[in-house]
Amino acid sequence: MRIDAYVNSLVEEGVLLASAAEAAGTGSDVPTCPGWQVRGLLRHTGTVHRWATLHVAHGHRDPQPDGGEPDLDGAELLAWFREGHAALVAALRAAPADLECWTFLPAPSPLAFWARRQAHETAVHRMDAEAATGAQLSGVSPEFALDGIDELLTAFHGRARSRVRTDRPSTLRIRATDTGTAPPGSIGDSTGTAPAAVWTLYLSKDAPPRTVRDDEGPADTELSGPPELLYATLWNRLPTEAVTLTGDPEPAAVWRELSGITW
Repeated sequence: MRIDAYVNSLVEEGVLLASAAEAAGTGSDVPTCPGWQVRGLLRHTGTVHRWATLHVAHGHRDPQPDGGEPDLDGAELLAWFREGHAALVAALRAAPADLECWTFLPAPSPLAFWARRQAHETAVHRMDAEAATGAQLSGVSPEFALDGIDELLTAFHGRARSRVRTDRPSTLRIRATDTGTAPPGSIGDSTGTAPAAVWTLYLSKDAPPRTVRDDEGPADTELSGPPELLYATLWNRLPTEAVTLTGDPEPAAVWRELSGITW
């Protein structure tokens, strides 16, 4: 995806998140994040937005502290969230293409990294806010979904800190169906390759998943479905039953239990 497309998605997702949070009320439980209420969701996401803005706007080459979450609630908290979201959008739009600053995942450039990461951060937490209202989750475009799946599988869970491990080596395949036609260069990785519709994850006990963008050999388990449903399922915002599972259910259960992201 192009950087401007990420930023446009960030705009839309932030507006939807705030609207859903307002409709739910800040004291409502967030069923997709047990133990969390909407006020915590807004405080967390708004703090992440400000943290990202700090790096983009000031070009920090080293990771900066996030400044902590505010002791705000209700209308004041919603206003604070919207203000931080708008500031992030403005910083990304004003940043030069050759921006140099700290990042923590592979990307073609720091600006591409922050635009991509914050678009998906906000989309996933928008789902949380919508879940708190009890309404059906809004979808995302196939291109955006494929990109977010790729970021999750190849970037986040390509890190040594990934907790996805299995005592018995196994293979988990992710297959997106009904993907349509996506433009070249739309996955935000360092190669600029077009979106893959299939990923194969090799799970083991002593290493993070090894992921290839290929339909390579037999798989113990396959999760398949439209990109937007796979996106929400793999980010643990929909149950596994939202997509089609074939083969051994254990690797999918391991993913469900251990794939939650920590910074």
